[in-house]
Amino acid sequence: VQLQASGGGLVQSGGSLSLSCVHSGRPFTTSQIGWFRQAPGKEREFVASINWSGESTLYEDSVKGRFTISRDNTRDTAYLQMSSLKPEDTAVYYCAATGTALVTRWLPDYDYWGQGTLVTVSS
Repeated sequence: VQLQASGGGLVQSGGSLSLSCVHSGRPFTTSQIGWFRQAPGKEREFVASINWSGESTLYEDSVKGRFTISRDNTRDTAYLQMSSLKPEDTAVYYCAATGTALVTRWLPDYDYWGQGTLVTVSS
């Protein structure tokens, strides 16, 4: 499985940004997709995940109501729509894929990782 994340950039506090993750290498519907982020000097942390059909999602508490994860199985692409961005959202954002049956926030469950895309939120 290969994952290509894109869409990062510089945005002002309160602004919006949309990330994309293109999946290839096996049928997209066999993968649950997760988004994680890693700020400078911090460990990688869970942001959101979505199951194969898109019917089940999971969010980290600090992004609930501001971020939306989705997927388009016809385009083999997952998305992370981010709004009301805060400086503390600044990080490299990674998409990841897992074949687990249930949507998961557990980093070790994810077998494949994209290269990351940098999101910088200025105050």
